[in-house]
Amino acid sequence: MSSMPDITGLLKNTEKLDRLRKEQEEVLVEINKMHKKLQSTPEVVEMPGDTSLSKLKLLYIQAKELSESEVTVSNIRLTQLDSLLLSGSTGQQPIKLEVAEGNDQKRKRMKMESDVTSVPPSMRNQIEAYTSLRGEQVAAKLIAGDSDKDEWLVVKVIHFDRETKEVEVLDEEPGDDEEGGGQRTYKLPMSCILPFPKRNDPSNTQEFLPGKHVLAVYPGTTALYKATVISTPRKSHHDTRYLLEFDDDEEDGVLPQRTVPFHNVVALPEGHRQ
Repeated sequence: MSSMPDITGLLKNTEKLDRLRKEQEEVLVEINKMHKKLQSTPEVVEMPGDTSLSKLKLLYIQAKELSESEVTVSNIRLTQLDSLLLSGSTGQQPIKLEVAEGNDQKRKRMKMESDVTSVPPSMRNQIEAYTSLRGEQVAAKLIAGDSDKDEWLVVKVIHFDRETKEVEVLDEEPGDDEEGGGQRTYKLPMSCILPFPKRNDPSNTQEFLPGKHVLAVYPGTTALYKATVISTPRKSHHDTRYLLEFDDDEEDGVLPQRTVPFHNVVALPEGHRQ
């Protein structure tokens, strides 16, 4: 009899989790809508009175708060479950959670919820960020079997598998005849994907100072190479290009300086091989 309040509290928190997840889904839908809007009409942020970026920031804050609330409620549920299981192992009649939950489908959902909430909030936020990359161009490291160099290309995200943590991408540049020609797809781990800065928001992107090593798209190609920053974009003059010197880009004994848009420059990955 004493276990009934615990079961009631467990079910109430289960309902609360359902509500939190539904709210998170609604917020994510709104975030994706804002992303699509900004991708299709990036010039809107420069219009007087536009609040698109402010709204997007508030949506991200809301998503973060909901995620943290979900973790808190899930931890409470785990404590309640431990209490119920303990009471069943100290001489009292074992409690049949399947009766309280109703059916096998709900028990499976409880296991899935437990698995999800065991993921640290930082990782969950990263997973949500990668989920929102669908349809966007990113930098991807192609994994070669015996190559001693890292090959990075500009590709488009097709799908992100939340369970396997793999990103399916499309290389939109047709291959040559030796490679079979046509566009190619790859499934890569999250560690092989680097999102580009948002081209419509240079003020909120990471700034690389002169002398810093970066990874950048070589002008006129879809390949990324290691480069050294010569000068940074001058935001006050609406200059959104870096001046870079690419490694192994020597011409007549000197390295030419090339301009690259800020949204085609990312931090050099640790351990990069070239």
